[in-house]
Amino acid sequence: MTASGLVTATAPRVLLVEDEPTIARAVVDRLVAEGFAVDVAADGPAAVDMARACEPDLIVLDVMLPGFDGLEVCRRVQAERSVPVLMLTARDDETDLLVGLAVGADDYVTKPFSMRELVARIRALLRRVQRPAPDAASAPHPPVLRIGPLEVDARARRVRRDGREVHLTPTEFDLLACLARNRGAVLTRAVLLEQVWDWADASGTRVVDSHVKALRRKLGPDLIRTVHGVGYSLDSA
Repeated sequence: MTASGLVTATAPRVLLVEDEPTIARAVVDRLVAEGFAVDVAADGPAAVDMARACEPDLIVLDVMLPGFDGLEVCRRVQAERSVPVLMLTARDDETDLLVGLAVGADDYVTKPFSMRELVARIRALLRRVQRPAPDAASAPHPPVLRIGPLEVDARARRVRRDGREVHLTPTEFDLLACLARNRGAVLTRAVLLEQVWDWADASGTRVVDSHVKALRRKLGPDLIRTVHGVGYSLDSA
């Protein structure tokens, strides 16, 4: 199902994957009113097929779906084409959140959520992925940052630890690059939310914590230091 409403041909296209009709209709109405073109799928297989057919700019993806769940949808979609994914979860469970991040989700919202928050998260995520790559000639930081065993290549968006390439999601890379540019400095969660997620407030600090945990699982626990009550710092191992 497609709901485009009064939107322009260049309107961002969002694929909403939600099996509860009441929630789906409310989200569609709000997104169309905000100027988005919206496609809707109500189960896992349909979501994968529609993502392939309409090539959305962003996917809003419920975790609990018929057919197969949102985690499997995210895994299959990301294997074919990199696309920003905002997951909707009915449970504020740390394990579910980490699994979602591990299969390629960029952000999540816990039900029940406000439409205002959902739209703000969608716009922030779209701004981040549409941000142009820095020009190496004018960039204030070296294109390749080396911190101990870690190598962060800003232009190629590649990360290596001990010479071995580590696959990161776009959000994980942006978070690591922000910490690397500020090596040794302690960045608060609010600062990270603003610089990485483009959030103007600090209402979603758990998303930072979850992404740091995902980075530690991929890079090892010895690089990102927690400063309790303050934030995080990237230090040499």
